[in-house]
Amino acid sequence: MNVLRGESADGSAAHGETNSGATTSAASGPTVLRIALGAQLRRQREAAGVTREEAGEAIRASPAKISRLELGRVGFKERDVADLISLYGVSDPTERSEFLALARQANAPGWWHRYSDLLETWFETYLGLEQAASLIRTYELQFLPGLLQTRDYARAVTQLARTDTLEVERRVELRMRRQQVFLSGNGPRLWAVIDEAALRRGLGSPKLMRDQITRLLELNELPTISIQIAPLRYGGHAAAGGPFSILRFAEPDLPDIVYLEQLTSALYLDKRPDVEHYAAVMDRLCAQVEQPGRTEPILRAIRDEL
Repeated sequence: MNVLRGESADGSAAHGETNSGATTSAASGPTVLRIALGAQLRRQREAAGVTREEAGEAIRASPAKISRLELGRVGFKERDVADLISLYGVSDPTERSEFLALARQANAPGWWHRYSDLLETWFETYLGLEQAASLIRTYELQFLPGLLQTRDYARAVTQLARTDTLEVERRVELRMRRQQVFLSGNGPRLWAVIDEAALRRGLGSPKLMRDQITRLLELNELPTISIQIAPLRYGGHAAAGGPFSILRFAEPDLPDIVYLEQLTSALYLDKRPDVEHYAAVMDRLCAQVEQPGRTEPILRAIRDEL
């Protein structure tokens, strides 16, 4: 299993194509740019017949660091990129300048940098992937997806694990900022399957939950959002293992990624068999639960009962 593992707990630009054939977007954010640059460097290294050991010697690093660079899991130094592409035989000035410009963009802080004191490494990675995704398919069991939460609902969820008022409010602001990016017109499409238990779990006053469901009804009208409900009466279903998300990207260098959040870390699965397994589970789940046309009457009925 190929896993990117974290170790702790919770703009618009035209596409350009480099001479190496990879497409990247300055709007994708630093996380995705690192992955794209790493993939380009790996292709150049393999085409030149250079081993990871030889590449590591060129920049005074271990083969393991070369592997991390090529997977986009660490930042790039321009000097290292310059030395590597020289080793790989990249001599065209235009192509070299494209590599170095991409390295600079990949090191730029994301919009969430102002919240860095709140963010663990694994969640910073997710924010970068979320911003760059073209489609997010998610199944939620206990809570509503963060991108669909009202401010009051987000505050109630955050207060379950946090007690400092200032920290709670900043985390809520971060979630609202994520939603702004998501709804800006440049964000991904969202296909969410929500367990009915999450809609009926009282996290505050009945008014808070009614307002939240009203917000879901509004968002469900948007062409970029599709919501399905998994009713309690259905019993077991394909996603019995728990919540997960699948992120898909427009950039050809990026494979689909399965995101599994845990209490103190997260897993990012990108190996094809793992992704295909979760995609099949999501397909079965979407076929088993109520279809999108039933979402509005179900939400209205639950809201009327509150």
